[in-house]
Amino acid sequence: MDSINQQQPEKNHEDLSGQEAGKKIKELTENADTCYFCTKITTGQPLKVRPMSVRKVDEDGNFWFLSSDDSTKNADISQDPGVHLLFQGSAHSDFLSVYGQASISKDKAMIKELWEPILKAWFTEGEDDPRITVVKVEAKEGYYWDNKHGNAIAFAKTVVGAVVGKTLDDSIEGKLINP
Repeated sequence: MDSINQQQPEKNHEDLSGQEAGKKIKELTENADTCYFCTKITTGQPLKVRPMSVRKVDEDGNFWFLSSDDSTKNADISQDPGVHLLFQGSAHSDFLSVYGQASISKDKAMIKELWEPILKAWFTEGEDDPRITVVKVEAKEGYYWDNKHGNAIAFAKTVVGAVVGKTLDDSIEGKLINP
């Protein structure tokens, strides 16, 4: 562990797996309705990164997006389904990095579930627009950074720690494995 972590009087590292990891992913993404969606991560070329609105996160830690079938994102996924999602829920907490495998479908029931009227700005024919695809990202692993007691307490502990010269960080971080 990092030297700063060894100075902490409290436990600040917890790896999670299975249902616990899925639950943590869902919790951390509640405050972040957008993420950076990265493709071409295994090609050795520069990443392609774009902001994407997350339409749904399920209990298993799977992410659901709507995308156009003629987008470069869909073309990238067709060539390499490995993707990386990066989230920031607030200025000081709810950070999440997730690696997963993306798949593309035209599942009409899922499109209907994920649809909101504002999406007509991109899909001008509405939820029946023939270009709409569903992108599902199955999380394989990730890493999170959060705080244990909320931003106000985390800030107070940092201030007190600075005054007394002791690391009183309220952070918690860890691996998310096979959510």
